[in-house]
Amino acid sequence: MKLSVIVLNYNVRYFLELCLQSVQDALKSIEAEIIVVDNSSSDDSCEMVKERFPEVKLIENTQNLGFSKGNNIGVAESKGEYICILNPDTVIAEDTFIQILEFAKSKSNFGIVGCQLIDGTGKFLPESKRHIPTAKIAFQKMMGKSDHYYNRNIENDDVGKTDILVGAFMMLRRDVYNEVGGFDEDYFMYGEDIDLSFKILKAGYSNFYFGKTSIIHFKGESTFKDKVYAKRFYQAMAIFYRKHFERNSLFTAMVKLAIKVGSQKGKSIPKLKKIKIKKSILVSNGNFETMTSKLQQPFTQVSRLPEISENSQVVLDANHLGYKAIIEYMKSSDTSKSISYRILPKNSTFIIGSDSSVQRGEVLHF
Repeated sequence: MKLSVIVLNYNVRYFLELCLQSVQDALKSIEAEIIVVDNSSSDDSCEMVKERFPEVKLIENTQNLGFSKGNNIGVAESKGEYICILNPDTVIAEDTFIQILEFAKSKSNFGIVGCQLIDGTGKFLPESKRHIPTAKIAFQKMMGKSDHYYNRNIENDDVGKTDILVGAFMMLRRDVYNEVGGFDEDYFMYGEDIDLSFKILKAGYSNFYFGKTSIIHFKGESTFKDKVYAKRFYQAMAIFYRKHFERNSLFTAMVKLAIKVGSQKGKSIPKLKKIKIKKSILVSNGNFETMTSKLQQPFTQVSRLPEISENSQVVLDANHLGYKAIIEYMKSSDTSKSISYRILPKNSTFIIGSDSSVQRGEVLHF
C-alpha cells in the first residue's frame, strides 16, 4: 500500500465529515487507506464515520490520549509506505497527495514534506514553514518579532528546505517515522510537531516545504486560542527546550522568560469581530430552497465563481465545485476585505467555515 492517512479527531464531527470527503476525492487514484483515531469524542463523530464512511478504519479510544499518543496509535495500525498526519479541520485538494508523493519520490533523503496552508478566510498561515525555535528566536517571537521564527526565505508558492513543519499536514515515510520513535508522548498537545521535525533533522534527513499545493486549515477548531492554549503551548515548549537545547543557566533563564511572557500574552486575545454580511452568494447549480428558507437568509445563486465585494458571504457548493477550485478561489481573494466563506459539503445539510484562525468555526444546519 502506498499511503496511509491518519486523522486524529476530537469533537469536530462536522469538520471531520468535510475533511474525509476531501481526502476520499484526493485518494481516488492512489492505493491508500484512511484511519480515523477518535480521542473519546462526546459528539457523534464515531457514529458519523461508521454511517457515512464505512470503508474508513475507525479506532475509538476510551479516553483523550492527546495528539502524540493518538497519532502513534494510528500509525501503528497503518500499512502504507508513506503516512500523512492530517488534522480533521482541513480540506485537501484533489491533487495534493499525488503532487507530494511525486515530489517525495524525487528526493532520496527527505524526512517530512509539508504543504501550503491557508485559513478559512484564504489567508496564508506562516506556520506552514518555520525555523527551529531556539530560545533566542522564541523570545523574539514573544516580543512580537517573528521574522526569524517563520521561514520567509521560501516564497509561499515555492518549494524548498525548511526546519519545522506543522502537524496539521505532515507526509513522511513510515520507516522514518518509526526510526525516530514517532511523536514524543511527553507532549499531550502542541509542540509535538516541532519535536518530530527536529528529531528527523537530527537523524540526518531533510524536511521540505512544498508550496505548489494548498489546503485549508480552519485551525481554530484544533488550536483554539485562549489562555489555556497559551499555557499548554508554552509548557510544551519547555519540554522541547529541556530535551534538545538546555545547556546553561543563562539559556534556561531565557527560555523561562520567553515561556512566561508567551503565557501571559495568551490572556489578551482579541474577540472576533463579526463580519456584517450585506450580500450572500451561493455558488451552485442545485436547488437549495430549503437552505434559503431554514437559514432565513436570501442568497444570490450563481453557477460560476464570482468577483465578490466587501461584506459578502460566499457559500461554495462542493457538489458543484471541486475542492481544489474552492481552495484556489479562497486563496486568490483579497484578504483585506471583509469576506466570509462557507463550504457546503457533498450530500450534506449544513454549511461550514471559519472567519478567524484563532476562534472556533461555524456550522449552520438547514
